[in-house]
Amino acid sequence: MPNPDTIQAGKVVSFHYTLTDDAGKVLDTSSGGQPMDYLHGAENIVPGLEEEMDGHAVGDKLKAIVDPESGYGERIATDPQPIPRDAFPDDVELRPGMQFAAEGPDGDLIPLWIAKVETEQVFVDPNHPLAGVTLHFAVEITGIRDATEEEQDHGHPHGPEGHVHTH
Repeated sequence: MPNPDTIQAGKVVSFHYTLTDDAGKVLDTSSGGQPMDYLHGAENIVPGLEEEMDGHAVGDKLKAIVDPESGYGERIATDPQPIPRDAFPDDVELRPGMQFAAEGPDGDLIPLWIAKVETEQVFVDPNHPLAGVTLHFAVEITGIRDATEEEQDHGHPHGPEGHVHTH
């Protein structure tokens, strides 16, 4: 039987991390901020990192190297596509790396990322900015608790005040 104090499905996990690429360049970090929370087993983080964290306990420090296939996927060979700037809301500041969803021909939502913003056009890419990148995580586990029934139903953790839906 698994140790109830270790990371396993149905646990909300808090952790600090630093993410670097193969060259050691810092791509993202929680250092100096709040730890990240996720619901283990609910695909809230990249699969390769979630797999590496399984079974760890509070206080554990680990390094995980996640290949693109277990991270954000391999890059799809396509050039960023232009969309007229006026197709986006005027009151939104568009920046490279921002994600949004567009409706595909079959009605499904397609995730897209902004690659470049020009005066008249916004170039979008179906590839996550980290697609094709080997991810190097340095992680410290700071908390583990049982997920509430609501968190399990929603598939993600909620803050200390619960979950508020905004419309």
